[in-house]
Amino acid sequence: MFDRLLKKIDEVKSLKFEKATDELEDFIYNSSNFLNILEEIGTIPENIEHDSTEEKLFSKVSDIILSRAFVEIGLDSEVLKQRGNSADVFAKSQFHGYSLVADAKSFRMSRTAKNQKDFKINSLSKWKGNCEYSILCSPYFQYPKRASQIYSQSMEFNVCLFSWEHFIFLINNNIKENNQINFESIWNFGKYNSNKVLIANRKECFLNSFNKYVTDNINRDEKEFLNILRIQKTKIEKRCNNEILYLKNEISKFSG
Repeated sequence: MFDRLLKKIDEVKSLKFEKATDELEDFIYNSSNFLNILEEIGTIPENIEHDSTEEKLFSKVSDIILSRAFVEIGLDSEVLKQRGNSADVFAKSQFHGYSLVADAKSFRMSRTAKNQKDFKINSLSKWKGNCEYSILCSPYFQYPKRASQIYSQSMEFNVCLFSWEHFIFLINNNIKENNQINFESIWNFGKYNSNKVLIANRKECFLNSFNKYVTDNINRDEKEFLNILRIQKTKIEKRCNNEILYLKNEISKFSG
């Protein structure tokens, strides 16, 4: 299904951006195997050129997929139309009344050097407006493994560092918000964690704690989520091999 999505992007790239976006939104919301797309969206293919129309459409697609992911876990959601200096996605709880803004992130495997500005934690906080929460959805394995300022910023501005893999876990297990299940405590993790972490340790990676916090809040075994991570690692390794092969073939065109 992800390959079909890439073909769809290629098909609509000559259209006006708004029209192309509408067609891609229809494609994504009518996709029967949404999980397959969700599993792959965190990685931008190397055959999509930098700053190209295809790359801009891929970015918009990630917003649409994030919005549908919120719908899949029981929230109302839409992609925001504003361009620049605003969040990409809005979502509202049907059962508990809170609202949130969210930003979708995807990265190329060839891009290894990232800094705090790539995650836009401070901006997400400002874009929250009248909403209660702001969420960053990034590929899980693209978050820094060691100390980083994004972790202290997450607590300072109460921005939830979520991931595509967390969505995969929830959707794969058909876990949806309802009268009994409230994801509000998950989105509020930054504030919760801020009250538990010493000032000297605020830059340390807290993903392991967050994973347990998420699974505890929905009464699931953390091992179930860790199994999702193992499966995703295997998929990423396969993608990595394919992307390396593509780059080698491109290099051979110039060296041959």
